[in-house]
Amino acid sequence: MLPWSARAADGSALAPASASGIHPRPLVFPADHGAHPDTRIEWWYLTGTVTGAIVNGTSVPNANITSADRCGFQITFFRSRTSVAVDQPSRFAAKQLLFAHAALTDLQRGRLQHDQRIARSGFGIAEAAMGDTAVSLRDWGLIREARDGGSRYRARVASDSAGFAFDFHFDTTQPLLLQGDAGYSRKGPQPEQASHYYSQPQLAVAGTLTRDGVAQPVRGTAWLDHEWSNSLLDPDAVGWDWIGMNLADGSALTAFRLRRADGGTVYAGGSFRAAGGATRNFSADEVSFTPGRVWSSPLSRARYPVEWALTTPVGRYRIKSLLDAQELDSRTSTGAIYWEGLSELQDEAGRRIGHGYLELTGYAARLSL
Repeated sequence: MLPWSARAADGSALAPASASGIHPRPLVFPADHGAHPDTRIEWWYLTGTVTGAIVNGTSVPNANITSADRCGFQITFFRSRTSVAVDQPSRFAAKQLLFAHAALTDLQRGRLQHDQRIARSGFGIAEAAMGDTAVSLRDWGLIREARDGGSRYRARVASDSAGFAFDFHFDTTQPLLLQGDAGYSRKGPQPEQASHYYSQPQLAVAGTLTRDGVAQPVRGTAWLDHEWSNSLLDPDAVGWDWIGMNLADGSALTAFRLRRADGGTVYAGGSFRAAGGATRNFSADEVSFTPGRVWSSPLSRARYPVEWALTTPVGRYRIKSLLDAQELDSRTSTGAIYWEGLSELQDEAGRRIGHGYLELTGYAARLSL
C-alpha cells in the first residue's frame, strides 16, 4: 500500500463528493478529480512519451543530440462497481474492484512490455479515494495535488515481471479540457449512453524510467483522461476506436467512434482545442475514421488497423502506429485483449504534427464493460 493511497498530498483526509450519477451538471473540482463509487465504471488514464538521451551508454536528459531514446508509456487505474448490495455489512464483500494496467513501448528496442493487477477495494490493498485523485493498488499509485493554480500528478509503478518501473510527475500546462457538453459526453444515440469526461492534455512529464534494472531520468509530454459512466456501449457496438493527441503547437485533439461488427459507426465524437483557444466539440456526424494498413496479431489473430485517415471539422489527419506490436492481453484483469499504442499524428501532406495514443478495442472479441 502506498502511504498516501487514500489521503491528500498533505496527509489530510479527502472530502467526499456527493453521489451524483451521470447527468448534465457542472463538474466540481477538486471533488470530481476523485472517485465516483456510485457509478458503474471509472478510469484514470495516463499516456505519453518520454525521452532520455543516451551517450556512450549513459543517460543524459535533454541532451541536444539526435540519438535520443524515446519511449511511450501507459498507466491506467480502473474502478468497477460490482453487483454486491451497497448495504452489505461485511468488510469482505467485494463492492468495488480495482484494476491497473501499465505498459512501456520501447521504440529503441522495438518491444512492448506490459503488466496488470486486480484486487477488491479495501484493507489498504486497493483504494480509490473520493474528493480528489488518490488511487492505489498495492504499491502502484496515482495522486494529485493542487499546484500554482493547476495540478501536479505523481504516478509510481514497478513491475519486476515485466522489467520496468515508472516514477513520474505530471504538471498541467493548460486548463482542464471538458469533453462533450461541459464534461457530459454522449457515447451513443440513447440519452443514457453517456459519461462524465475531462482531459488534461499537454502535461509536462519528468521523472525516472527504469528498464531492465537501469534507471534513467526522462522528460516528455503526456495526456490524462478521467471518465466515469454507468453505460458506455450501445448494444450494436462491439468496441471503439479512440485517439488523444498532443500537437506540437500546443493544441489537443480527441476523436472516437463506437464501432459495429461490420466496421460501421454507431456513434462518434471528439474535440479540438488550440493552445490558448476555445474548445470545438464535434457532433456525431462530423467525425469519420477510415482504416488503412492492418497488422495481424500472432497471439489473438485479431486484425488491427494501425494506420487511419481521420476527418474532423477542423481538418483531415493521418494516424500512424510507431510500433505495430502493441496489443495488450488483459484477460487476467479487465478480461479484454485490445490494441493500445504510441502513434503519431500527421497532416494531409504526411508531416508529423503531434503524437499520442491510439486505442482499438473489440477486434479480438466483442468488448464487455
